[in-house]
Order: sequence, then structure tokens, then C-alpha cells
Amino acid sequence: MRYLPLYFIVLFASCGSPYQVDEDIKLFRYNESAGIRSLDPAFAKDQANIWGVNQIYNGLVQLDDSLKVQPCIAESWEITDSNTLYIFHLRNDVFFHESPAFKNGTRTVTSHDIQYSLQRLVDEKTASPGRWVMENVGRNPDESLNINCPDDLTVQIRLKAPFSPFLSLLSMQYCSVVPQEAIEYYGEDFGRNPVGTGPFRFQYWKENVKLVLLKNENYFEKDESGNALPYLDGVVVTFIAEKHTAFMEFMQGNFDMISGLDPNYKDVLLNADGSLKEKHNSFMYMTRIPYLNTEYLGILIDPEAEGSLDVLQKQNIRLAMNYGFDRVKMMRYLRNNIGYPGLYGMIPPGLSGYHEDSATAFYCNPEKARQLLAEAGFPNGAGLPDITLQTTASYLDLCEYIQKELSAFGFKITLDVIPPATLREMVSQSKSPFFRASWIADYPDAENYLSLFYSPYTVPNGPNYTHFNNPEYDKLYRQSISTENDSVRQELYADMNAMIMAEAPVMVLYYDMAVRFINNRITGLKPNAMNLLNLKEVRKD
Repeated sequence: MRYLPLYFIVLFASCGSPYQVDEDIKLFRYNESAGIRSLDPAFAKDQANIWGVNQIYNGLVQLDDSLKVQPCIAESWEITDSNTLYIFHLRNDVFFHESPAFKNGTRTVTSHDIQYSLQRLVDEKTASPGRWVMENVGRNPDESLNINCPDDLTVQIRLKAPFSPFLSLLSMQYCSVVPQEAIEYYGEDFGRNPVGTGPFRFQYWKENVKLVLLKNENYFEKDESGNALPYLDGVVVTFIAEKHTAFMEFMQGNFDMISGLDPNYKDVLLNADGSLKEKHNSFMYMTRIPYLNTEYLGILIDPEAEGSLDVLQKQNIRLAMNYGFDRVKMMRYLRNNIGYPGLYGMIPPGLSGYHEDSATAFYCNPEKARQLLAEAGFPNGAGLPDITLQTTASYLDLCEYIQKELSAFGFKITLDVIPPATLREMVSQSKSPFFRASWIADYPDAENYLSLFYSPYTVPNGPNYTHFNNPEYDKLYRQSISTENDSVRQELYADMNAMIMAEAPVMVLYYDMAVRFINNRITGLKPNAMNLLNLKEVRKD
């Protein structure tokens, strides 16, 4: 393939349709309505940034489409010393992208780059939101991370204590490898001038308009047949904020993919059962897979917290609310069955610990809801005080549905629709007694969900927004993260999930589904439960 000069790429990337110019140039185009704030992996906090970072960088390890940890820059590793010492052996053929930051244009990655990149995450000067990823790594007397480099191709990372999900943590984009020379060369502008090792290299970025990445001709990974990756010539990301406009661009063939299901166009694309309408088959196809995202309503169950509500401190009231609405019907009529009813607790399908036990599931059960209300001292709902549920506009339809369903039992729920940033702030300050929330997995391990209920992680020290506090639960949690036995850990996860369901600090609404609508010219774009965009094995016909 011929090299594409910058002026040609920018001109081509600006054209109205990918079919008006040279068909031999294979660019994958998608829109990012939320925008990308930085391509520095230290700030890969949200999906928009993560998707961009994933094209440009690599880490020690990576996830396959089944979310199993696989080699990447590290070709092998072993875990020793009672599961506290991780020894990684690096490939010797991984090069950074060419950059003026290097004296000779580029160089190979060494163990010292791994050490520098991970240490940078915890550096206060970096101020990375991913600092917590290194929480389990031991510290030296000078408070630096306990990461040693006995030679250029060996990295040793020592943990404070065994932590079974650690390899999964290292697959996060936060842990991508960056060169110190580029950080120092670009300073605060590194996030707009990224230098990595990934399948695509940075070429051009016009804020709020377009980002262009080109094929990395020196990329180290090969496909199963030994062919060089990536197949594409480049990636073009546009930043159209108006989702309807972006949808029309996709329908006109100007984008190769749209991700997610917006209520404004779900009925244009889907049948009532969630399948793609037949008339679109000649132009696009749909992929969908369980997405590690649990949507729920959180309840502040700490009577000492500023925002707590007395009636919600009663366990039977919380259980009555859980049994008082029909999640199956909600998904059918409000989500076209895109997603799975949240019947079985916090852990979503696809993770160890998820267990479909109909005996304890939160199916709609009016008789049980009324019994629980009577036991709580509110027969038929008599005397129930007003309850305010705080939500955002995007979830108003779901909350209105729950409001109506629970009114049949005497619940008087008022909906307070507030901006997402305001709601997050109120929840983090324990000022919201009843709130809509979601948890998208940071890494593919149920521990990430169960940590939401570990009492030492109660905000502001962690993500325990409900202030759930159960000593037996905490004991099981500590036991689970220290064991390397998968079957034992799965049993512990299931036991903890059952405890959460029994005490009901949350009302799980549904487990999400990663949905993509893809132009028929695209092949090899495989879905995964993290909804991570992997383009290195994508082809465009």
C-alpha cells in the first residue's frame, strides 16, 4: 500500500462521502458525538477517549473478544511469591511511532517504559483519574511503585497483597505504554500529540471537527496467517454533536458504524422484538452482545448521611419496591428488548458470579410486595411518605414507568430531573436518597461491581454510593480478591451478590447490551462485552 501524505488524507477525510474518492484507500469512519478531550491514556476515563486511545497505544496485556487476558507487549508472564509478584517478559520488536521527540525518529519499547508509564499514573503532577488502578501495587520507601527492571525486557511488579483481578486491571487503557521523551517534548500538549505503539498513528486533529489516524506500517502484531496488521489505511473520527445528524450521515453511507441505541431512531431500525428491520439488510448489519453495564436505582441506606430518607432505611420497603414493577415488560416496551431485565442482582451476564436463580429473582410479585409493605408498617401503602427519585433526562421514560408501577402499591414517587453532572455530584456527596445510576465495568471481573458495596470504599474513599455496610460481606470480599482459585472465587461472588439482593440497597433495572449498526462494507468488527472498539483486524471492501 502506498503512503498517504497528510494533505491528501485531510482533503479526503473532508469529503462528503467515502465513495466519491479512491476506493483503494480504506478508511474506517465513525462519529463521536461526545467529543474526545485527550488522547493521553492517563485520561482514558470515558468511552470516547478509550476508543481513541485503543487505536494508538498498547499495554503489557490485552483482552480478546471473550475478555480473556492475552499477551501484548508482554509475550509471557508468571505469578510467584504467594501471588504477589508478577514477572513480565517483553517482546523485542515493539517500536514507538515515529516522532520528533526521538533523536533517531523512533526506538523499541523497554521495561523502563513500562515502569515510567505506570509510575506516571500515580504522579500527582499527572493528576490522572486512573491513579486508583495502581492502588494494589506495593510502594518503595520513597513512595514510588514497587516496579523493577532487572533488564530491558523484564518487568517485575510486586503487589501489597494478592489481588486476583490484577491482570485484568493491566488491560485497561490507563496502563498503555508511553515514551518519556514524548511526554517531556510535548508537555501539557501530549494529549493532542499522542505517541504510542498501536496499530494506528496520530496524523491530524481539528478540535470539534475531525481526527485522522493512519496505519502504523511498523506494527508488531500479525493475524493468524502471519499477515501484517492493521488492514485499514486509517481511521477518521468526526465530532458531530447532534445525534440525529450523525444518524442521517450513517444512513447516507458517510459513516461505517453507529454504536448504541438512541430512542429517536430505535423504531426506524428495529422491529418490536429488537431485530433489524429487513429493509435495512442490503445496507447494514447489526451486532449485539451482553454489555458489562448494569443500570440501577441506588438507595442511600445510611441513616446518618445528610441525604438519607427514613422510610428507605427499612429493608422491607426496599424489597417491596424491587418486587413492585415488571422489568420484563419494561424492557419489551421501552427498550425493544435491547438489554436484559435486571432480575438477578448487580453482576451482569458474562461475568463469573452471575447466576439465574428464579427462586430469588426480582420478578414482579404484587402479592409479595404488599406483604412486605404490611410487615414494614404500611398496609396497602397507607401512610407512606413522599419519595423523590433523582434522574437524568435520558432515563426519564424508565423512571416514569417505575413511578406508575409502584403507585399501584401506594408509593408516592416524585421525579426530579437534573443534569448528569449535578446528579453525580449529589450522589458523590451523599445528598441524594434515591438516584438513577449505572456501572460500566472498568475491567472484566465481577469484583468491579461488588466493590460498590465494600464498606471501606464508602464515598468519598470509593464508589460505595449507597453506604452499604455488612461485616460478613466485607469478609467475603476480602477473601474473594485474595484467592486465585476461579471456582472458589465464583462461589464467593455469587454469595455476595445474593447478600446485596437480600438487603436491596439498589433496584437493578437492566443489564445493557452493546449494539452496533455497521455498514455492509465492513468485516471483522467483532463485538465484545466491554464495548471496546478494536479496529486492527477490520477490513473495508
